[in-house]
Amino acid sequence: MKKFLLVLWLMLSAAAHAQVLSVRDQATVVNQLLAERFDSVLPAAMQQTGIDMWIVVSREYNEDPVIKTMLPAEWLNARRRTILVFYRDASSGKVERLAVARYNVGNSIKAAWDMKKFPKQWDALADIVKTRNPAKIGLNTSTHFGHADGIDHTDYNELLAALPAPFKNRVVSAEPLAIRWLETRSAREMQIYPQLVNATHKIIEEGFSERVITPGITTTQDVVWWFRQKIRDLGYDTWFHPTVEIQRQDTERANPDVITPGDLLHVDIGISYLRLNTDIQQHAYVLKPGESSAPAALNQAFASANRLQDILTANFKQGRSGNEVLAASLKQAIAEGIRPTIYTHPIGYHGHAAGPAIGMWDAQGGVPGTGDELLRHKTAYSIELNAASEIPGWREPVRIMLEEDAYFDESGVRYIDGRQKQLLLLPRRTPSIE
Repeated sequence: MKKFLLVLWLMLSAAAHAQVLSVRDQATVVNQLLAERFDSVLPAAMQQTGIDMWIVVSREYNEDPVIKTMLPAEWLNARRRTILVFYRDASSGKVERLAVARYNVGNSIKAAWDMKKFPKQWDALADIVKTRNPAKIGLNTSTHFGHADGIDHTDYNELLAALPAPFKNRVVSAEPLAIRWLETRSAREMQIYPQLVNATHKIIEEGFSERVITPGITTTQDVVWWFRQKIRDLGYDTWFHPTVEIQRQDTERANPDVITPGDLLHVDIGISYLRLNTDIQQHAYVLKPGESSAPAALNQAFASANRLQDILTANFKQGRSGNEVLAASLKQAIAEGIRPTIYTHPIGYHGHAAGPAIGMWDAQGGVPGTGDELLRHKTAYSIELNAASEIPGWREPVRIMLEEDAYFDESGVRYIDGRQKQLLLLPRRTPSIE
């Protein structure tokens, strides 16, 4: 009977992962999402920032971070020099999408280079600019956001040299427009995002189980590479190498990386799928013989970290800067007796995405530049932080390091697939069978 139950549990665990689309079907969805974003996200972003022409330039294999999010799924890179032009007509509010390229860029951006009339690509761009007469020409330059600083030195100089004299002083940084394009999540993306986060949760749950870990034998690196392989086997990618760490009472051991009973495990992991990313940190406790639950002090430490999450997300307000949210949250947490560290960041097209930074490990007084950016609705965040607790018998403070992906809109902050509210236990506790 027990053998049958184990086999059943393994089958259900494997089936619990949502089906990953074929590469062809993934491309279809990516292109659909992109077309919808061009119709909904881009016009609003251009109106909000007052940039009526956005020129995005990249050469093959040296792609601007923005252009990578605009290419069709069939394009793995830019081709030769790819120039995209987005022009918003103030009277109609419509955005014209043009490619100064030899061919269409997917189905959403039409080629607009008459090579017989303009043998030189820059001359074709100059003609588009003169014809439309924009008031502000945005280029991807930025001091604080690498995501918005994608035009390279050569392209920048050649573009400025090609612009007619009256337009040179109309060039501005496209930073605010690039940030809005990258950080704003569409309605359909938020229908898809829960699958990614749920898949990440399930991968963690399986990795922190007796299927993967045998106390006294398995090392943290064994688990790390199991995570990497599992992500690949399921058909996802990852945007960073996972980490698995141990906190324990007895820190002096011959094999400190071998997982043993009484260990508090921590994982930091993220997956990439359909051009979206996750970033999750959770904890598990390895039960000692005779234990059926984690020690009460560890559970209380975990509850303090959950409370810190609540404090932080309650301080999310549109129009507040990341630094303001950080300061208010730290002040409240300290007043409640919590020892907080907050380092929350936007997530979406990139794991560490464009938008307001809410603290960093080494910048609890605020983050110059990125922390001054204002929060906006329809954005996603990795709620990343830790709370430290002194526990009798432990040589060092125990840090409960949590990270869960969330969505911020007019109704406030909601976790995309819930959050961890108690320690995972290993071995997994199952109901007894009579």
